[in-house]
Amino acid sequence: MDWFLIAAAAAALAVTAAALWNMYRMKREVFLFSDQIGQALDYIIAGKELKETQESTADTLWGKCSERLHRVSHIHAQKEAAVLREKQQIKELISDISHQTRTPVANMKLYMEFLQEEPLSEQGREFLSHLCSQVEKLDFLLQSMVKMSRLETGTIQIKKERTDLSETIAGALGEIVPAAARKQLTLSVNCDEGLNISHDRKWTEEAIFNVLDNAVKYTAPEGSITVTVVPQEIYTRISIKDTGKGIPLERQAEIFSRFYREPEVHDQSGIGIGLYLSRKILELQDGYIEVRSHPGQGSEFCIYLPGD
Repeated sequence: MDWFLIAAAAAALAVTAAALWNMYRMKREVFLFSDQIGQALDYIIAGKELKETQESTADTLWGKCSERLHRVSHIHAQKEAAVLREKQQIKELISDISHQTRTPVANMKLYMEFLQEEPLSEQGREFLSHLCSQVEKLDFLLQSMVKMSRLETGTIQIKKERTDLSETIAGALGEIVPAAARKQLTLSVNCDEGLNISHDRKWTEEAIFNVLDNAVKYTAPEGSITVTVVPQEIYTRISIKDTGKGIPLERQAEIFSRFYREPEVHDQSGIGIGLYLSRKILELQDGYIEVRSHPGQGSEFCIYLPGD
């Protein structure tokens, strides 16, 4: 009887040990499998193509999944190569468009200058004025389209340098002063000199100008535009506040889209890509833009640039 109990206990112990060993082995395989999956996904995310190994063809959990991951990796690599080829083609197309349109537009402007010196009827003068306006719009549209395409395809490279932000803002303000003066708008700026932050001066000036240009367009005569710069812990905030018509809440996300224009402002000049360009330029510098506005109470656009 004692031998029977001992044998039964030994058998139970052996079964328990075998079960524990199987659990340990399965746990180890699961951990190894998760590590292999993680490494494979890191390779795919980084744009690298997985290479087949002896382990990837073994009769294991990893071996069963690795073939499909290799296919995903190969497809991803092919698509990345196709995207690069497409970007290069777009870059060449943009270059061609820019080159082919520059001379005709310049010639039209030159001929219009000649016409302005010629004796014309009153109606002829009116037609010439309209023609000049349309050519300026066409030139602005072409330049904006080229900028937008270059930003989207990565042709334009942002070059950040630690420079005085007040000089960048002054450059943007200088561009809108004539238009603001015609509408008798009050411009005020609160920005400390010597506020050096890392940014691309040329393109940041473009982003700020686009916001200021909109503020001038949509603010009634004798209104005001205030620019305030506030250094924060992580970002430097550039606030551009106007006394314009304001933007309804349901449209505030749309105004940063390409070619979006509010229904009430179709009589104003513009094609609706200024704020879109500003958003793209800021994102390329790890910054962002937001708007706070209520109809009839003006708008405040806040530009955030990393403060490091």
